[in-house]
Amino acid sequence: MVRRPVAWVVAVILFVEAFGIAAVNWFMGVVVDRQDMSLAGLDPDRMSMSAKAGAVVFGLYFALCGLVALLVAVRDRAPAGLGRVLLVSVAVVHGLLGAIAWGLIGPAAFGYMLVVLALVVLLLMTYDQVADGAGGAGAAGGDGGGDGSGSESAPEPEPEPEAKNDTPPAAPFTPPAPTTP
Repeated sequence: MVRRPVAWVVAVILFVEAFGIAAVNWFMGVVVDRQDMSLAGLDPDRMSMSAKAGAVVFGLYFALCGLVALLVAVRDRAPAGLGRVLLVSVAVVHGLLGAIAWGLIGPAAFGYMLVVLALVVLLLMTYDQVADGAGGAGAAGGDGGGDGSGSESAPEPEPEPEAKNDTPPAAPFTPPAPTTP
């Protein structure tokens, strides 16, 4: 299937982005520190430190999201809990960055952000389909080895007889009239 390769590609892309975002923000902090100029009265040392702190925070964020995608690829299981929240949030971040990139950088950066967004959403959606269809070969027959005949299947349950319902059908529901003037 396509699930594992997509998870590997997303993991690699997010690790590269983590390094790239951290490097660019760190470089911006160094540039601000060396210029020794203030912007609207702000202290240049504070601006430099905040750019470097942003480099660390955003680099770790993208690296953590990449780690979640890497674990999904290695385990071949859907992300759960915090991992799923991180992947959804990185998809939202790429959507927002794509919208900003269109105006600031151009259509190529917008296209890249949308491709990464689509890959993250594809990663999340393909594992959702597996979770919804649980109970197939993995749950019923283990590894599918059996005796090799392939004719083993779970017996279908017999339908229960319908109980007689002596209650009359409910009257149609009408919503209450508004009481505010």
